[in-house]
Amino acid sequence: MRAIEISRPGGPDVLTPVERPMPQPGPGEVLIKVAAAGINRPDVFQRAGSYPPPPGASDLPGLEVAGEIIAGDTGDLAVGDKVCALVAGGGYAEYCVAPAGQCLPLPAGLSMVEAAALPETCFTVWTNVFDRGALAEGESLLVHGGASGIGTTAIQIAHALGHTVYATAGSDERVRAVAALGAKGINYKTQDFVQQVRELSDGRGVDVILDMVAGDYINRDLACLADDGRIVIIAQLGGSQASIDCGQLMRRRLSITGSTLRPRPVAFKSAIARALNDHVWPLIERGAFKPIIHATLPLEQAAEGHAMMEAGKNVGKIVLTV
Repeated sequence: MRAIEISRPGGPDVLTPVERPMPQPGPGEVLIKVAAAGINRPDVFQRAGSYPPPPGASDLPGLEVAGEIIAGDTGDLAVGDKVCALVAGGGYAEYCVAPAGQCLPLPAGLSMVEAAALPETCFTVWTNVFDRGALAEGESLLVHGGASGIGTTAIQIAHALGHTVYATAGSDERVRAVAALGAKGINYKTQDFVQQVRELSDGRGVDVILDMVAGDYINRDLACLADDGRIVIIAQLGGSQASIDCGQLMRRRLSITGSTLRPRPVAFKSAIARALNDHVWPLIERGAFKPIIHATLPLEQAAEGHAMMEAGKNVGKIVLTV
């Protein structure tokens, strides 16, 4: 099969088209003929040498695919089913193995390209915003990186479920894009997001913050929170170290947590898949949420896709087609 491998740690140019043997599914796994695969920030980190795949995972990049099941231990699924799936690696290829429990049916009305943009962002948003962050009815959410794949997904799901959503973005164009999805947009390059959140929330603050930046954002996040608010960290683009006001944490009963999804066990991810099928897939099928696709590129142009992501100007997902 055709695939894209990381020839050595480095820039986008190290992504190399190769011929590889077709992977073989094991117990509880299915083989998917890939139609499309999403590009995600962890792929970029893996390519650069800073985010190795977990033990037993494919060394090929790619954490989400859409396609057709052609073989394997299908469980409740069947050969011929069209699905999208979260995988721990191997998505940049013509064929990919996925745990059956991490597969979800192709939502009605979506193309394979759109479906390939769902798993990584939907799994990440659900487990972090709604499970760890415990965003409850009547509560509000602040999303940093609102124009990213994760950001556009978090905004749309939370907005569709009736939450007030605020989102930071790095240009006026991206602020308009997140506003069109239902968020109150803030240009973090020209505006103080703490001041803006306080003003837009009439001084109350927000209940949950989804943070991909960390670093010096964390203390500013604390100032954005309402009492009993929660910060959930899912990346550290601004650095891994933060100085925080612990007194504020105690006085206002604030919480800071975080997670990474890729190394979690199949049973954990399968439980998220079931929650998505129950709560998010109906939103998609009634048109309340749709993945935002910034660009599609042929598999062989994966390097161009990585360069596009690193330029930081995309709104929504970049998807490779096979």
